[in-house]
Amino acid sequence: MSTTTSSLTRSDWAARLLKPQYFIYYMFMLVLAGFALFLNDTGFFSLANFMNIVRQTAPITIMAVGLSFALAVGHIDLSIGSVVALSAIVGAILLQYVGVPLAIAGALLSGVLVGLINGFLIERLKVSSLLITLGTMGIITGISRQVSGLESIPIIDPLFRSLLGNGDLLGVPVLLWWTLSFALIGYLVMNKLVFGRHLLAVGGNPEAARAMGLRTENIRIKALVMCSLCAAIAGLLYAGRMAGARYTLGEADLLTVIAAVAIGGTSLFGGRVSIIGAVIGSWLMGLINNGLILSGFSTDEQMITRGLILITAVAIGAREAKNA
Repeated sequence: MSTTTSSLTRSDWAARLLKPQYFIYYMFMLVLAGFALFLNDTGFFSLANFMNIVRQTAPITIMAVGLSFALAVGHIDLSIGSVVALSAIVGAILLQYVGVPLAIAGALLSGVLVGLINGFLIERLKVSSLLITLGTMGIITGISRQVSGLESIPIIDPLFRSLLGNGDLLGVPVLLWWTLSFALIGYLVMNKLVFGRHLLAVGGNPEAARAMGLRTENIRIKALVMCSLCAAIAGLLYAGRMAGARYTLGEADLLTVIAAVAIGGTSLFGGRVSIIGAVIGSWLMGLINNGLILSGFSTDEQMITRGLILITAVAIGAREAKNA
């Protein structure tokens, strides 16, 4: 009897440890261990390198949190990369005429407006978010190119660069504080607030959510606004860290963000979100990029690797959705 109970207990533990939501943690540890062994004489496994990874991935992490809100309701926003560039350019231009607070506010407003436009068009026209945001991505990219004149706009304000770039707070990089802050905000919204439950309800079963009295269209629009707002903040972080804004900022980030969110356990079909998984996923993508660079891989090979990771994550997500 005791043997059976012990066997059942071991089986239960095995089932718990093999749950799909733990996949991202196992993969992170596996990749970390692999690079640590392969790159043991390159400084990969050092605090300085890990802090560098955190700095580089901070905008990706915040975009991943924002995209999680959109995916929660069953939408995907392909325009987030272009919003990054637009907000950075708007903030850099305003900074030449007004103070840091107003420049930041203007940049964030640009993100909010894009989110509202995306949400309004999707919900009123009843068109796929994939198509609408693909169109707005092109429009915003064109605007950014025209406004910037294809030139980099320098940022010399020390306060802006300290708050949003390479500054430190209590001996910790400010970009890590931004990352942890948005991870906490995203977690609280999705797991502790009623609004988070509404997002998941709309994404999981829109008809049932509507029957409950939820204003599904408004909730989906709010989710897209939150997504674009996070992209705008990511643009400001890029501008602060790089001491300048350029129309190319964020253009290569979309694939990385989607891969981070998908491999972190968020469903691309709505109704299931893991904010912590998205954060770990973004760090994993940064870890892989860093390791590949130190290993001598080219940019093309890094892009191929990210694509393979995304396909793997989508395949796992599709299988989970089918089995649910």
